[in-house]
Amino acid sequence: MSKFHQIDLSNVETISIRSRKSKVRVSDFAKVVGSNPSFRKFVDSLPRILVAEDLRNLAGDIHRSRRTKKPVIVLMGAHVIKVGLSPVLIDLVKRKVVTAIGMNGAGVIHDVETAMWGKTSEDVSENILDGTFGMSKETGDFINETLLKAYYEGNVGFGEAMGGRLNAVRARYRKVSILATCYRLSVPVTVHVGIGADIVHQQPTMSGSATGELSFRDFKVLCNVVKNLQGGGVVMNFGSAVILPEVFLKALTVARNLGYSARGFTTANFDMLQHYRPRVNIVERPTQDGGTGYQITGHHEIMIPLLAAMIRSELR
Repeated sequence: MSKFHQIDLSNVETISIRSRKSKVRVSDFAKVVGSNPSFRKFVDSLPRILVAEDLRNLAGDIHRSRRTKKPVIVLMGAHVIKVGLSPVLIDLVKRKVVTAIGMNGAGVIHDVETAMWGKTSEDVSENILDGTFGMSKETGDFINETLLKAYYEGNVGFGEAMGGRLNAVRARYRKVSILATCYRLSVPVTVHVGIGADIVHQQPTMSGSATGELSFRDFKVLCNVVKNLQGGGVVMNFGSAVILPEVFLKALTVARNLGYSARGFTTANFDMLQHYRPRVNIVERPTQDGGTGYQITGHHEIMIPLLAAMIRSELR
């Protein structure tokens, strides 16, 4: 005889599965496609469950936002460029799907190096051993001198100055440059830096005044873009764990403080791991009083091209 009492289940009330609310039905299951399906058939074959359905809904929100002339903003870390996704984003800019891009300082470095010399992403583990990590003279000179010139000669921001310079010098690979493309197409591209975080900050040509001022100008450009997230629009964060989520939240509060009803839009965070700031500053807080937020976990080099193809499919 057990010394512990067991509850009597004989009076438990049951319900019918026919009336029970269920989240998954056979109609939601994935479908098997043929050996040579169209992309549209592939998308339709995905299960209408969890992230597969989130991706569909996000692509639909982006399509609706552009149809109603609402902003579609991409915030991005440098890894997006390092894994070769610049052509994918550039295509969305050219199709007038993406209406603004914000990046961190490392994103500028990878974009500039790719546009000018066709390669980027040095071997940090090797170069840190002898103190040469981040000491590429051409990279530092190009970026820092461009910023200093813009600081003294006009009121342009960081992204606009970089894009303009890449086009002015006719960078050999400028067709795969996000900065150069956005400049040519007059699409706002903003740069938000943390001084001391980027390799060009450790070189003799670095100007804290120019770097800080031009990044500040870009913050004001981003605020001006964010204010139009009224009753629609989409903000996507691709892989920035700290800088862009923090900058976006401040831009949003500036817009609301100035009286703009920046509410009712969609947000999404794409990353290999979900972090605190993107979750709360991109997905949760901006949409808590109206809107929808998605968290998409996976490798950028797979998930971003997939989303872009789904968007193009929606456009067709």
